[in-house]
This record gives sequence, C-alpha cells and structure tokens, in this order.
Amino acid sequence: MTTTPTAAQAAAPAAHPLERTLDGLRVIDFSQVAAGPLSTMILADLGADVIKIEPPTGDIGRTLGPPFIEGESTVFLSLNRNKRSVTLDLKCEEGRARARALIATADILVESFRPGVADRLGIGFQAARAINPRLIYCSISAYGQHGSWSHKPGVDGVVQAVSGLMSVIGHEGEPPSKVQAPIIDMVTGYHAALAILAAVNQRAAGSVPGHLDVNMFTSAVMLQQVTLSSYLTTGELPVRCGSGAPYATPNEAYQTADGYVLVAAYQPERWRRLCVALDRPDLADDPRFGTLSERMANRDALTAELTGAFRHRPTGEWVARLEGADIICAAVSDYDDVASLPLLAESGVLTTVHHPAAGHIVMPGFAIGGRSMAARRPPPRLGEHNSLLNEGPLPKLPALADTCRG
Repeated sequence: MTTTPTAAQAAAPAAHPLERTLDGLRVIDFSQVAAGPLSTMILADLGADVIKIEPPTGDIGRTLGPPFIEGESTVFLSLNRNKRSVTLDLKCEEGRARARALIATADILVESFRPGVADRLGIGFQAARAINPRLIYCSISAYGQHGSWSHKPGVDGVVQAVSGLMSVIGHEGEPPSKVQAPIIDMVTGYHAALAILAAVNQRAAGSVPGHLDVNMFTSAVMLQQVTLSSYLTTGELPVRCGSGAPYATPNEAYQTADGYVLVAAYQPERWRRLCVALDRPDLADDPRFGTLSERMANRDALTAELTGAFRHRPTGEWVARLEGADIICAAVSDYDDVASLPLLAESGVLTTVHHPAAGHIVMPGFAIGGRSMAARRPPPRLGEHNSLLNEGPLPKLPALADTCRG
C-alpha cells in the first residue's frame, strides 16, 4: 500500500542524503588558514570527529580580517565549524608526545606545514605511519612535497599569479587581475577532501594508500582545464576578454540602463532570437555576425552594437524579455542582490551557526548533493576542547609541563 504525502510533508526539506556518513572516523587536523581547514570542515560536516590542533597563539586564520565579529575572524569562523580545538606547542617534546598520542587514535591526518617541517617535528608521513599503520595521511602545500619549488611558501594570490590564472582575467592592456574570492584555496580544499574520501574507500577495500600530496599549484592548473588545454593544443595565448568567454559570443555581461546583464546566446537559434528581442533583427543577417566564428572575429564591433541596444532598458526588463525568448541570462549581482534572491533560500545552501561570542553566523554550508546539513557544533574557541582529550574514547595523554602548556 502506498500513501500520498501531505502538502506539508512534501514541502519539508529532506535530510541530506550524506548526513553522518563519516561517523566513527577521527581526523587530526594540523592545517591552518584556508585550504586545509576547508578540507577538514567538509569531513566534519559529513560526520567525522575533527580535532583541530592549534599552536598556543592559534590558527593564523583567527587573525585575518576585517571583518571581525566580537573579536572573531569571519575567515576562521567560515572554515572551522563542527571541529574541536586543542592547543599544543609542537616546539617542545611534551607537546609532540601529546600529538603522537592523538595520531595513534586517528583515521586521518591532515597537515599544511611547509614540506619538511612535519618531519622535523616528528609527525611526518613515515613517523606517523610508524605510530598508526592504517593512518590516511594528507599533506597540503603550495607546490608539493617534492621538486624544485617544494621549499617555497605560497598563498592564494601568489598561486593565482604563477599558475597563469591572473593572465586570463580582466581586459587586454589592463594590469593583471585576480579572483577576489580565494578560489585556489577553496579548490585545493575540495581536492584534498576528494583525495581523502577516495583513500577511505581504498582502505576499506583492504589497501592503505600512500602519502597524499595535494598542492595549490596543481589544483590551480586543474581549475583551468579548458583554457590551459586549449593553449597546450594550439600554442596560442588566450586573449583577455573581461566577462566574455574566449570560445563563444554573445556570452558576456552587457551594460543596461541600471546595471549589467550576462547573456549567453551564441547558439544559432538563440542568437537570432536575441536579435529579435533587442529589436535589432538586422544584426542576425549582418555578414560580420552571421556565424560564431564571424562573431568571434568581430567581437569588439558586436559588443558595441549589443551594448548600444541593452542600454535602452533596465536589467529587470531585459531579463524578463530574454527569458521569455528562452535566452539564457541573469542580472550581474552584487552580494546584496544575492542575499535577497529567493533562489538562495530555496537552494538550502546556507546554514546558521550559533557561536558563543559572535552570535548567529550565516554561511554557506555543505550543500553538495542536498540541502545544507545543520551544524553540530560552532567553530571552536582557541583550546576550547583541551580538557576533552582525557575523556571518552581517547587514551589518557601525557601531562604537559608548565612550560609547554597550550
């Protein structure tokens, strides 16, 4: 017998299909700032018990800002929900002894020291595996654990520069630009989480994987899958084209009477419908713009013609008119606009966390495969969970000398 759900039941958001899938896994997290903390937050969102190891002065991310909310960095808050914080001074033997005791209890270790530092601290891959042979060990660095650049430090903006990403952003003749969101940190964090989850599956199949070497440079290169592949095939440097796509037009942002609208109408039928919607049917038969290759060759002229038409109406009118003609488009939104979009609430991508100092914090949650999961715990205060390490399933850890206490 089947039953029909009530309207209320049908409207209620379903639990995330991946909720608590990593229950029972423990992660020891020695990473700081962004890429590493994002990867371990993903694991924590999925149910893993993430113990964040911080120096007595705290994760560097705690100092980054503005903005700060009641003294708490939003950078740190956005990347560390669902974790516990323990302070250890790894510069002294007692602190390292406690770290080794924690490693013995772990399924996964994530670290983002510069290559060689973890080895000097006695918690590198070989040492950690000697303590815990089934440990999944993931290192995150700027340029990898080996090679001529492995010793170099790197941050998001520097890797955007060296990976070529900045060379394809902006307009020809203008200074280099970078993506203001820390996109390389974010994609590296996702890559690390992906590698770790694959390793968990491999271990479950009976084979413990080797050292996972995730780095920002290779992540940045992989992020440019299409544009870099095009260059490697043709040897032709891409031309910077602002909001436009290097492979098709119209496929960019055009100025309207009150803002900008991004239009993707490069397919033949959509191109013709766009010309009609703009009250410029003549453009469809203009020999400069008849085919995609002709439009690409005459892009500047096309942009001038289209911008002249789009400036006659406000963005909202254009979106309604173009959507009525089945033309793919959207207003170019700032964050105020995004926050007011009904789509944002409908998508379930946001989650709210209550922090004892910062109060209610709204942030993007884990919404991969379903609506964001509810946060189990807020981002931790520095050393908030030091006392918990002698409770529950953890073995009693060696006492700290006063000179080494976090």
